[in-house]
Amino acid sequence: MRSHRRVRRVLVIYAHPYPDSLIGAARDALHESLIGSGHEVRITDLYGSGFDPVMSATERREHRFPGVSEDLAPHAEDLRWCDTLALVYPTWWSAQPAIMKGWIDRVWTSGVAWELPEGANRLKPLLTNITRIIVVTSHGSPKWINALQGEAGKRIALRSIRVLCNWRCRTSWWAIYGVDTATHDATSAFISRIRRRASRI
Repeated sequence: MRSHRRVRRVLVIYAHPYPDSLIGAARDALHESLIGSGHEVRITDLYGSGFDPVMSATERREHRFPGVSEDLAPHAEDLRWCDTLALVYPTWWSAQPAIMKGWIDRVWTSGVAWELPEGANRLKPLLTNITRIIVVTSHGSPKWINALQGEAGKRIALRSIRVLCNWRCRTSWWAIYGVDTATHDATSAFISRIRRRASRI
């Protein structure tokens, strides 16, 4: 008898200024495969929505107080809604584009992603509903160069924010390297891998 897979609630955070980019195609492939598998999907297009990545002086002063401003409330609600978080972006300067890093800075705040109980010296995770993190990204240089540079973006996504999710949160890293010199066959294979892997979630 065929088993029924769990329907997942997937939040896709997408960051690329060009809709017709390789990363845009990756987002579309991911979305189509997830929907085709019966999952619920919400997509946040950071560039398309005009998201402001700049943390204000007030936000910085009050970063230990729980909650976010009214304009960020929908982003916080999306994080609480999902059980799977997919970050789709090009790797620039070894990490996420500034607009996505700003989304993390401004939304993953006290009262949303973590809290620091009185007298404690360790953050308490609040996004325990998230049990899966997927990163879909591209790198202009070969993988060995990224390894030498320390893969800052990978550490941010799969270590720093992961610890604020469920302690059993699984992570996946779906990347294409050397995209600056990649052939059409290589980029097509990358999109096919995304479709195939997403269909198995």
